[in-house]
Amino acid sequence: MEKTKTIRGVNYLTRWGRGKWKEEGKLGEGLPSFVKVKQILPRPKVEDIEVEVARELEKINLPEIVKPGHMIAVTAGSRGIANIDRILKSVCQKIKEAGGRPFLVAAMGSHGGGTAEGQRKILSKLGIREENLGVPVLVSDQVVQLGCTSSGFPVYCAREAVEADGLVVVNRVKPHTAFRGENESGLLKMMAVGLGRVPGATVVHRLGPGEMARTIPEIAREMLTRLPVLFGLAIVENGYEETAIIKAIRPEQFQEEEKKLLQEARKLLPQLPVNSLDLLIVKEMGKNFSGTGMDTNVIGRWRVFGIPEPDVPHIRRIVVLDLSPQSHGNATGIGLADFTTRRLVKKINFEATYLNCLTTGFVQRAMLPMVFESDREAIDVAVRSLHMDAGQVRALLIDNTLHLQELYASETLLPELAERADLRVEKEAFPLRFSTTGELIDP
Repeated sequence: MEKTKTIRGVNYLTRWGRGKWKEEGKLGEGLPSFVKVKQILPRPKVEDIEVEVARELEKINLPEIVKPGHMIAVTAGSRGIANIDRILKSVCQKIKEAGGRPFLVAAMGSHGGGTAEGQRKILSKLGIREENLGVPVLVSDQVVQLGCTSSGFPVYCAREAVEADGLVVVNRVKPHTAFRGENESGLLKMMAVGLGRVPGATVVHRLGPGEMARTIPEIAREMLTRLPVLFGLAIVENGYEETAIIKAIRPEQFQEEEKKLLQEARKLLPQLPVNSLDLLIVKEMGKNFSGTGMDTNVIGRWRVFGIPEPDVPHIRRIVVLDLSPQSHGNATGIGLADFTTRRLVKKINFEATYLNCLTTGFVQRAMLPMVFESDREAIDVAVRSLHMDAGQVRALLIDNTLHLQELYASETLLPELAERADLRVEKEAFPLRFSTTGELIDP
C-alpha cells in the first residue's frame, strides 16, 4: 500500500508500513563517515605564459606569416581556459610587433544564448575585454556561408573572421564530452562549431555524436581551404587547471598535431579515484567546469540517445546541489544527475539551457532530475533509493568535476584507496553536517 506525504510543499510517495518520514531518522544516521583525500595528479606546467607563447610563435616564424597592416582575427571562445586572457594578449602583442592589426572575434557556437549581448557577457567574465587586452573585441551573431563540404554539409563562419585578412585559431585541446574520435575538442572544433556560431553548431550537432568525429574535421578542412588561416595555438591543461602545453601549429598540420595533443590531454585528465560508486555528491555544476556542466568523462554518463553509456566509472546515484554563478543560468548537463535541489533549479535560465541542448541535440541533458527543497533532503532520498544498508554506501563528495585534487571519500572506500600510492588521506573521519535550513556545511 502506498501513501502520498507532503513535506515543505513537495509530494513524496512513501511506502506505508515503513514508518513516517520524520520517524525514519535524520540524515546521516547509519551512513559511513567521510575522510578528506588528496589526489596527487601529474603536473607538467608552463611557468611563464608570455615567454612560452613568444617561443612557440618564433618556431613558426611569425614575422613571415603576418603581413604589415593586415587585419588579423584571433578566436575567443567561451570556455574557462586557464590563463586565456594572458595567452590571447600575448598572441595579439606578437602580431602587433610583426606589423599586423589584431582583433578578437567571438567564436562560441550557441553559447551566450546565441546573441551578441550574451557572448559579450561571457567574454567579459573571462577577462576578454578591450581594456584588458588592448585590442578590439568584435561580437555579433552574424555568419557567412562559405560553401559546402564534399558530403554536402554547409560551412558557416563568423562574418568578422571572413572579412579579416588573416585568421588565428586559439583553443584548448581536450577529450570531448559527447563523442570519441582522433580529434575531439580543439582547433578543428573551434573552427567548425565555435566560428560557425549558432548555424555552424546546429549543423554539427544535428547529426548526432556518432557522426561528430567525422563531421568536425571535414567542415574544418573545408574552412582551411576557404579562409586565410595563418596558424593555430593549441593549449593543454593539467589536472590542477594549469597550462601544461602551448603549441603553435601551422594550418596544414592542425589535424595531425591535434591528435597527438589529445593523447597528452587524456593522460592529464583528472578522474575519480575509484571506478564504482553507490553515491556521488557534486556540490556545484556549471559551464565553467565543463561544457556539459558535469564532465561526462569524470562521471561516466553520456545521456545521449543511441550512444551506449561508458563501462566505467559506474555510479548508481548522482546528486548535484548547486549551479555556479559563472554559468549565467545555463544548466546544460542537469539531466546527468538523479537528484538536485530547489536552490539550483531557481537559478536555471531555461531559455539558455534549452537553446544549448537543442543546438547540440542532446535534449536528455536538459531534463530535470528529482528536485528537493534542500541539500539534506536530496542526499537523504538518494541514499534511501539505493535500498541498501546505509553504512555500506560507497560515496564520494566533490566540489565539481573539474577540481578533483581534493575530495571526500566515505570510510567504506578506504581499503581500496589505501592501495593507491598517488592518494593521501588528509584528516580524521567526520559525518556530513547541515545547517538548520538543510544546506551542506563545508567539511
